[in-house]
Amino acid sequence: MTRAVRPATRDDAWAIHETARESWHAAYDGILGSDRVDEVVDDWYAIGDLESAIGGASGRADVAFLVAEPTDDAPRARSTDDRADRTGEFDRECAGFAHAVPWPEDPAVGYLARLYVTPDSWGEGIGSRLLTRLEADLEHAFDRLRLAVLAANDVGISFYESAGFERVATRENDLAAGLEEYVYERPIATEMR
Repeated sequence: MTRAVRPATRDDAWAIHETARESWHAAYDGILGSDRVDEVVDDWYAIGDLESAIGGASGRADVAFLVAEPTDDAPRARSTDDRADRTGEFDRECAGFAHAVPWPEDPAVGYLARLYVTPDSWGEGIGSRLLTRLEADLEHAFDRLRLAVLAANDVGISFYESAGFERVATRENDLAAGLEEYVYERPIATEMR
Protein backbone atom coordinates (compact mmCIF):
# COMPACT_ATOMS: atom_id res chain seq x y z
CA MET A 1 0.00 0.00 0.00
CA THR A 2 1.36 3.42 -0.88
CA ARG A 3 1.21 6.60 1.09
CA ALA A 4 0.43 8.82 -1.89
CA VAL A 5 0.06 8.90 -5.65
CA ARG A 6 1.04 12.34 -6.84
CA PRO A 7 2.26 14.16 -9.94
CA ALA A 8 5.94 13.49 -10.57
CA THR A 9 8.47 16.29 -10.27
CA ARG A 10 11.82 16.60 -11.99
CA ASP A 11 13.41 15.61 -8.66
CA ASP A 12 11.79 12.17 -9.09
CA ALA A 13 13.62 11.42 -12.35
CA TRP A 14 16.43 9.33 -10.84
CA ALA A 15 14.07 7.27 -8.65
CA ILE A 16 11.80 6.69 -11.68
CA HIS A 17 14.83 5.63 -13.73
CA GLU A 18 15.91 3.10 -11.11
CA THR A 19 12.35 1.83 -10.60
CA ALA A 20 12.16 1.30 -14.36
CA ARG A 21 15.48 -0.58 -14.32
CA GLU A 22 14.40 -2.88 -11.49
CA SER A 23 10.96 -3.50 -13.01
CA TRP A 24 12.30 -4.11 -16.50
CA HIS A 25 14.87 -6.60 -15.23
CA ALA A 26 12.18 -8.51 -13.34
CA ALA A 27 9.76 -8.51 -16.28
CA TYR A 28 12.04 -8.75 -19.31
CA ASP A 29 15.40 -10.37 -18.50
CA GLY A 30 14.05 -13.76 -19.54
CA ILE A 31 12.68 -12.28 -22.77
CA LEU A 32 15.33 -9.77 -23.86
CA GLY A 33 18.36 -10.60 -21.72
CA SER A 34 19.89 -8.46 -18.99
CA ASP A 35 22.23 -6.48 -21.26
CA ARG A 36 19.43 -5.53 -23.68
CA VAL A 37 17.24 -4.49 -20.74
CA ASP A 38 19.99 -2.17 -19.48
CA GLU A 39 20.35 -0.67 -22.97
CA VAL A 40 16.61 -0.05 -23.28
CA VAL A 41 16.28 1.48 -19.81
CA ASP A 42 19.29 3.75 -20.34
CA ASP A 43 17.79 4.89 -23.65
CA TRP A 44 14.07 5.11 -22.84
CA TYR A 45 14.50 6.35 -19.28
CA ALA A 46 17.43 8.73 -19.68
CA ILE A 47 17.35 11.26 -16.85
CA GLY A 48 17.14 14.31 -19.13
CA ASP A 49 14.31 12.74 -21.14
CA LEU A 50 12.42 11.87 -17.97
CA GLU A 51 12.85 15.41 -16.67
CA SER A 52 11.47 16.75 -19.97
CA ALA A 53 8.51 14.35 -19.94
CA ILE A 54 7.72 15.25 -16.34
CA GLY A 55 7.99 18.97 -17.09
CA GLY A 56 5.84 18.51 -20.19
CA ALA A 57 3.04 17.04 -18.08
CA SER A 58 2.80 20.08 -15.83
CA GLY A 59 -0.33 22.12 -16.43
CA ARG A 60 -1.68 19.91 -19.23
CA ALA A 61 -5.07 18.21 -19.06
CA ASP A 62 -4.05 15.58 -21.64
CA VAL A 63 -0.75 14.36 -20.11
CA ALA A 64 -0.10 12.77 -16.74
CA PHE A 65 3.11 11.58 -15.10
CA LEU A 66 2.50 10.13 -11.64
CA VAL A 67 4.61 8.63 -8.88
CA ALA A 68 3.50 6.29 -6.11
CA GLU A 69 5.49 7.04 -2.97
CA PRO A 70 6.55 4.25 -0.63
CA THR A 71 4.81 3.81 2.71
CA ASP A 72 6.15 5.75 5.69
CA ASP A 73 7.98 2.68 6.98
CA ALA A 74 9.67 1.96 3.63
CA PRO A 75 13.27 3.13 3.11
CA ARG A 76 13.61 6.65 1.74
CA ALA A 77 15.95 7.77 -0.99
CA ARG A 78 19.41 8.99 -0.14
CA SER A 79 20.85 12.23 -1.40
CA THR A 80 21.54 12.67 -5.09
CA ASP A 81 25.24 12.08 -4.31
CA ASP A 82 24.36 8.37 -4.07
CA ARG A 83 23.24 8.17 -7.71
CA ALA A 84 26.41 6.31 -8.59
CA ASP A 85 25.16 3.32 -6.59
CA ARG A 86 23.84 1.22 -9.47
CA THR A 87 23.49 -1.97 -7.44
CA GLY A 88 19.76 -1.55 -7.00
CA GLU A 89 20.22 -1.66 -3.23
CA PHE A 90 19.84 2.03 -2.53
CA ASP A 91 16.70 3.44 -0.95
CA ARG A 92 14.09 4.81 -3.36
CA GLU A 93 11.41 7.51 -3.44
CA CYS A 94 9.28 5.68 -5.99
CA ALA A 95 7.29 2.49 -5.50
CA GLY A 96 5.85 2.88 -9.01
CA PHE A 97 5.04 5.36 -11.74
CA ALA A 98 2.64 5.91 -14.64
CA HIS A 99 2.84 8.17 -17.69
CA ALA A 100 0.12 8.84 -20.27
CA VAL A 101 0.08 11.09 -23.33
CA PRO A 102 -2.32 11.65 -26.25
CA TRP A 103 -2.45 8.89 -28.86
CA PRO A 104 -1.17 10.63 -32.01
CA GLU A 105 -3.75 9.20 -34.44
CA ASP A 106 -6.87 9.64 -32.30
CA PRO A 107 -7.45 12.61 -29.98
CA ALA A 108 -10.09 10.68 -27.97
CA VAL A 109 -7.49 8.13 -26.86
CA GLY A 110 -4.86 8.45 -24.16
CA TYR A 111 -1.75 6.30 -24.51
CA LEU A 112 -0.54 4.67 -21.32
CA ALA A 113 3.13 4.83 -22.25
CA ARG A 114 4.49 3.62 -18.90
CA LEU A 115 3.15 1.93 -15.80
CA TYR A 116 5.72 0.13 -13.66
CA VAL A 117 5.86 -0.91 -10.02
CA THR A 118 8.89 -2.19 -8.13
CA PRO A 119 8.81 -6.00 -8.21
CA ASP A 120 8.90 -6.30 -4.43
CA SER A 121 5.60 -4.36 -4.40
CA TRP A 122 3.78 -6.35 -7.11
CA GLY A 123 0.35 -7.44 -5.93
CA GLU A 124 -0.01 -4.65 -3.35
CA GLY A 125 -2.43 -2.53 -5.39
CA ILE A 126 0.07 0.17 -6.37
CA GLY A 127 -0.51 -0.30 -10.11
CA SER A 128 -4.27 -0.10 -9.55
CA ARG A 129 -3.91 3.10 -7.53
CA LEU A 130 -1.72 4.65 -10.21
CA LEU A 131 -4.23 3.68 -12.90
CA THR A 132 -7.19 5.04 -10.92
CA ARG A 133 -5.47 8.38 -10.31
CA LEU A 134 -4.30 8.56 -13.93
CA GLU A 135 -7.86 8.09 -15.16
CA ALA A 136 -9.16 10.70 -12.72
CA ASP A 137 -6.59 13.18 -14.03
CA LEU A 138 -7.38 12.40 -17.69
CA GLU A 139 -11.14 11.79 -17.66
CA HIS A 140 -11.92 15.11 -19.35
CA ALA A 141 -9.23 14.68 -22.00
CA PHE A 142 -9.94 11.16 -23.29
CA ASP A 143 -12.70 8.60 -23.74
CA ARG A 144 -10.39 5.60 -23.41
CA LEU A 145 -6.86 4.43 -22.67
CA ARG A 146 -4.67 2.33 -24.96
CA LEU A 147 -1.38 0.58 -24.20
CA ALA A 148 1.05 -1.94 -25.64
CA VAL A 149 2.65 -4.79 -23.68
CA LEU A 150 5.03 -7.50 -24.84
CA ALA A 151 3.14 -10.71 -25.52
CA ALA A 152 5.61 -12.60 -23.31
CA ASN A 153 5.06 -10.30 -20.30
CA ASP A 154 2.67 -12.48 -18.31
CA VAL A 155 2.72 -10.18 -15.26
CA GLY A 156 1.78 -7.12 -17.31
CA ILE A 157 -0.88 -8.93 -19.31
CA SER A 158 -2.45 -10.34 -16.15
CA PHE A 159 -2.55 -6.88 -14.54
CA TYR A 160 -4.09 -5.14 -17.55
CA GLU A 161 -6.68 -7.84 -18.17
CA SER A 162 -7.67 -7.85 -14.49
CA ALA A 163 -8.08 -4.06 -14.77
CA GLY A 164 -10.59 -4.49 -17.58
CA PHE A 165 -8.40 -3.85 -20.62
CA GLU A 166 -9.28 -5.84 -23.74
CA ARG A 167 -6.81 -6.87 -26.42
CA VAL A 168 -7.58 -5.04 -29.66
CA ALA A 169 -4.50 -5.86 -31.77
CA THR A 170 -1.28 -7.80 -32.04
CA ARG A 171 1.76 -6.30 -33.73
CA GLU A 172 5.51 -6.70 -34.03
CA ASN A 173 7.74 -5.00 -31.52
CA ASP A 174 11.15 -3.65 -32.53
CA LEU A 175 13.02 -4.50 -29.29
CA ALA A 176 14.16 -7.84 -30.71
CA ALA A 177 13.49 -9.91 -33.82
CA GLY A 178 10.29 -11.92 -33.65
CA LEU A 179 8.86 -10.17 -30.59
CA GLU A 180 5.14 -9.50 -30.57
CA GLU A 181 3.23 -7.08 -28.45
CA TYR A 182 -0.43 -6.84 -27.65
CA VAL A 183 -2.36 -3.59 -27.83
CA TYR A 184 -5.00 -3.24 -25.11
CA GLU A 185 -7.73 -0.67 -24.67
CA ARG A 186 -10.53 0.21 -22.30
CA PRO A 187 -12.85 3.13 -21.66
CA ILE A 188 -11.77 5.59 -18.98
CA ALA A 189 -13.31 3.99 -15.91
CA THR A 190 -14.83 6.96 -14.10
CA GLU A 191 -16.88 4.62 -11.92
CA MET A 192 -13.66 3.28 -10.32
CA ARG A 193 -13.18 6.47 -8.32
